[in-house]
Amino acid sequence: MQLQLRTVLNHVHKLKSFVYTDVRLVDHKAGKRIEAHIEPRRNSRSICPRCDKPCPRYDRQPERIFEFVPLWNMLVLLLYKPWRVQCPDHGVVVESMPWAHGKSPMTNALMCFLASWAKRLSWWETARCFLSSWDKVRASVEWVVEWGLAQRNLDGIDAIGIDEIAWRKGHKYLTLVYDISAGSRRLLWIGQDRSRATINSFFEWLGKQRCAALRFVCSDMWKPYMRATIKYASKALNILDRFHIAKHLNDGVDQTRRQEAADFRRKGDNLILKHARWCLLKRVKNLTYHQFVRLHDLLKLNLKTMRAYLMKEDFDGFWAYSRPAWAGRFLDAWCARAMRSRIDPMKKVAKMLRNHRHLILNYFRAKKAFNSGVIEGLNNKLKLVTRKSYGFRTVETLKIALYHALGNLPMPPTTHRFV
Repeated sequence: MQLQLRTVLNHVHKLKSFVYTDVRLVDHKAGKRIEAHIEPRRNSRSICPRCDKPCPRYDRQPERIFEFVPLWNMLVLLLYKPWRVQCPDHGVVVESMPWAHGKSPMTNALMCFLASWAKRLSWWETARCFLSSWDKVRASVEWVVEWGLAQRNLDGIDAIGIDEIAWRKGHKYLTLVYDISAGSRRLLWIGQDRSRATINSFFEWLGKQRCAALRFVCSDMWKPYMRATIKYASKALNILDRFHIAKHLNDGVDQTRRQEAADFRRKGDNLILKHARWCLLKRVKNLTYHQFVRLHDLLKLNLKTMRAYLMKEDFDGFWAYSRPAWAGRFLDAWCARAMRSRIDPMKKVAKMLRNHRHLILNYFRAKKAFNSGVIEGLNNKLKLVTRKSYGFRTVETLKIALYHALGNLPMPPTTHRFV
């Protein structure tokens, strides 16, 4: 049995300059577990953890226990008495142990194992399945994320997307920056709050050289985003978020419906626009049968709401153009009709579109290569991460989880790959 367990460990977790001397199955009050004792190889030298140079040994510390990946639903523990070494540059320090990092009681292999499963399961479920705890899963993910952030490659970034999410009630926001360059879809940076200082800190973190290499910046119409883009990435083409433009149009239709419905209620009619909201806001192809029938009936009525709805649907033709000049003519004509419509919410939308005309047409100048669809898709994955977590108490833990799930970070090298 001992020889077989040692063979398995040497196959999945072979140690350089160390050997497994005594591997046995042990009865414990918490159940059976595998204990593997480790010793340095004969004539090997201990390594300083700070300079990675071999140093003379000083003395030996008490035995330490390190958790390894569970095997056959049993805990696997590595036991070792570490040496202290006399380094000429750093003094007396504990030797480097290739299977663990710092003072962590978990092996690097276990941390990579838990972190890889934490992408698929919630952290609580990962801890329960692999005989661990939530705190150990968090520590594993944090270590993997810190290593990945230090090792990731930031070269070749020419397109970014800027957005924000509310991570807690009370206007608690996180500013998110995504790398949406060709062939790359990853979370690049997270900043706390939604302010001018936050977005400025991102560009300062990115550096002047990488900011100068940016060609496209996708964002919504929030002024601090646009001002920061002009200040730090003046050569980049600022593309306004198509999703938010559609949202403004839907808001205009919905406000018109509410105002007209209130007028009808004051006159004693509560039925004309009842249950009409989602008929007007959803795409026609996504309507249910009853919603489609309801919309068909409403289109027969001469209402401000229906005129606003038809204007909103007509604007979809704007995105079909390929040249900025023709798209600009359509936009000018649509805004002129909206201003003559005497529908205040739609007039407000038309003024907003006129004020941002040049930036909206950048979508066509960029050959439609970049839009908000990528950013919204990443945001949906982000919401899934927070939903699986059942809520994080601190913003730092949320940042770790988001980088781990969406950052596309490199993983630390291990002797065994976990898939």
